[in-house]
This record gives sequence, structure tokens and C-alpha cells, in this order.
Amino acid sequence: MVSSKSKRYLSGSDWVINTLDYMMKATTGAGNMSQIVLALDSAIDEAALRVRLNRFIKEFPVLQGNVTRDYKLTPYWKIPGKIAADANLNVHHAESLGSCEDVLSLLGQSVNTPFKNDNEHLAFHLIKGNQRSFFAMTFDHRLFDARGAEAFLNLFQRYLADDDFSVSGDICFTSSSALTGWMKKFYAGRNVNRKIIALSKSTPEALPLPSGEKKSFRYRLISFDADETERIYDNAYNEAGYLMEMPYLLSVVIQTVHELFRSRSRTTSSYLIPVSIDMRPGKDAVQELFFNHVSYLFFQAQAKDTDNLKGLINSVKQQMYEQVKAGFPADLAEASLLTRIAPLPVLGKLLHLPLKGKMATFIFSYLGKNPQQPPEFMGIEIKNIFHMPRVPAPPGLGFFCNYFNGQLNLVISYLEGLVQNEEINMLEAGLRKRFGAGQS
Repeated sequence: MVSSKSKRYLSGSDWVINTLDYMMKATTGAGNMSQIVLALDSAIDEAALRVRLNRFIKEFPVLQGNVTRDYKLTPYWKIPGKIAADANLNVHHAESLGSCEDVLSLLGQSVNTPFKNDNEHLAFHLIKGNQRSFFAMTFDHRLFDARGAEAFLNLFQRYLADDDFSVSGDICFTSSSALTGWMKKFYAGRNVNRKIIALSKSTPEALPLPSGEKKSFRYRLISFDADETERIYDNAYNEAGYLMEMPYLLSVVIQTVHELFRSRSRTTSSYLIPVSIDMRPGKDAVQELFFNHVSYLFFQAQAKDTDNLKGLINSVKQQMYEQVKAGFPADLAEASLLTRIAPLPVLGKLLHLPLKGKMATFIFSYLGKNPQQPPEFMGIEIKNIFHMPRVPAPPGLGFFCNYFNGQLNLVISYLEGLVQNEEINMLEAGLRKRFGAGQS
């Protein structure tokens, strides 16, 4: 028997995420983690939340698994028979929650806190005020991608509304070891290598990483109200075409980042931006709730062409069409299966080679609308939902967009010391101006 049908073998995408986790622990002190935050209209019953949360996570022993290899050296997620500990729920009491910046600082502390051990991959945080509260789920990206984490949180919300709700019946906890079809993998690797060679002809610009001790990540949340969001989407459809929000949003971010580089009087030639795309075959993320089901598109922008928004959008769209038509995301996912034999430190060094250590200018993600998101949490209205990811360093800078209840959120995640506060203010002002939205 080549592999076991009862194991959850890691995909190539999983192994790349594990590599990034290893690299981030070495450079920033904590792993490849992210956080979903629910802003709530009033205070939560802390005791009731703790009881329900403990009951819920006991349905998922996978939450306390870890990575190991089978006798063929194929990595898999070793799942224990049962959950051995209660949910990690941390509570911060604050009679009055101040500015958004103060709240983000508290939330930033939680997403920058490493997990306690190799078997912990999930932590919950409650910032509790008299008039409002924030509930956050910090997750290990080795266990969830962003869409999977959203779906897991949605399941918990449905469980809160119905004690008899079956939470794990349709979820797949096994996968193939993918130790067949080697020619397909090698052909995919050839195609990916050609793309990387093409990208490496122009070394992308990236901000220099700060020196000194291991740094934390900081965040700026830019929330657009319903009118501003409607205006942004109208602009996107007019400039880029119907349902072409991503090329429009990315192009505006590229223009604004170019303004940052220009303010530093840096001579720039081109920018490189990886954008994650969901590879699940269906719309429902529940069956493939855990682990990573993503691949990437890579977009290059010439610095000299960034002032022309229409031309920049057309370039992004053309690159997207070409990569999708050529099957590049599928080839990347297939070829990355070949990397699983490499130890994490070795693969980490290999990832730095093609672009002279500059893996990207910044990271970009657009999650879009989540039609399955319940409007309440424990009977309390959800005012907003946004994501706070940590970003591999390099590049140490990322822009993450999501849509909730008629409003667009854009979170800037950046390594402490990479950019100054006045530069973040400049980025926010530039984004709002280009989107046609006023200052907050």
C-alpha cells in the first residue's frame, strides 16, 4: 500500500504554507497566522460563550493535530482521537472602547501572540465593553485558508442558533497522498518554471525589511460605508467591467503603493503582486473546510505605467485572462506537490532564489461577498467583519479586502518599522481619494 485512505495528506499548497509558517516563526517570532474579527453591537455573555465554544470545538479533533510524515515521507496531518483541552478563550474587559486604532492595537496583540504549542492552532479573543464588543478568531493558516476560516466561524454561528445542528457530518477529513501522475506534475512544474523565469527578468521592487529584534505586525482598517462602497463598486464596473472588482481594487492599490515608493525617492522599475484564488470546485466551503485550497495569480506592473489607471486595469485583466487560460493556477497547485519531499528550511531557501530574495512587492487578497454569513452572533447584531492576516516577510506588507453587509473593508497589514505612521496615513488618504470616498 502506497498510502493510507484514512489520513489527511497535505497538498502542495499546504506544504508551501507550512514553509511560510516556518520562515515567519524565524523572522517575526510567530507563525503564518490570521484573524477574523466580528464587531458586535453590544456586550456578549462571556460565560455562555465559553460553554458553547467548548462544546463546539470538541466536534473537531483536527484542531489539535500536527504535521508528520508516513513511511513514504509524504507529510500528513495527524489527527488525535479527541480534543484534549478546552477552547483557548481570552477575555479583555474595557468599560469604554476607544478609537478604532485603540481596538486594532488590542486585536493586533492577539494575532501576534504565538500559539502555546505545536498542537494548538486556534485561539479566541473577546474584547468586552459596556456598549459594544469584538469577538476574534485567531487561526493557523496551516489549518485554514481565509475562506475555510470564515466557513468554520459561520458553522459556529449556526450551532449557536441550533443545538441540534450537525457540525461535522459533511466535512472531509481525508485526502489522497497524490503519489501518482508524476508526468503531469513534471509538465506542470515545467510550465510554472517558465512563468517564474519570465517574472524574474525584472526584479520587483520591495520595501527594505527593518533590522533589529523580531517585529510584530500592525494594522490599519479602512471601512467604507454603504454609500462609499456602492460608489466604489460602480467605479469598478465602469472602469473594469461587471464583476471585475478585483482588477479595479488591485490597480488602485498598485497606484497608491507607487505613490509611497515615489515619496521615498526610490528608483523603481516594476512591482510584483501575488493574489490568492480559491480552488474549491463548488461554492460551498463546508466540505473542504480545513487546510488550504488556494493557488495564486502573479501580476506585474511597470512603475512607469502606474499613473494610467485604465491602462493598469487592462494590464491586470489581460494578465489574469492569460494565466487562467494557460491553467497556471492549476499547474502551480500540481507542481507544488513535488516540493513536499523537501524539509521546510530547504524549501524556504529555495523560495527566495528566483527573485533575489524579493518574493513580492506586497500581498493582495479580495474575498468578495459571503452570502452565507449570518447577521447575528449570539443574538447580537454584527456591525462588521474584517480580516487581520500576518504577512510573510518579505515583503511584510499586504492589502486585504472583504465585503460585509453592504460595506467594503480594506485592511493594511505591515511589519512594524517597515512603514511609518505618516506613510500609512498617506496610503489611506490615497486609497480614499482614488476610490472617490471621503476621509473617515
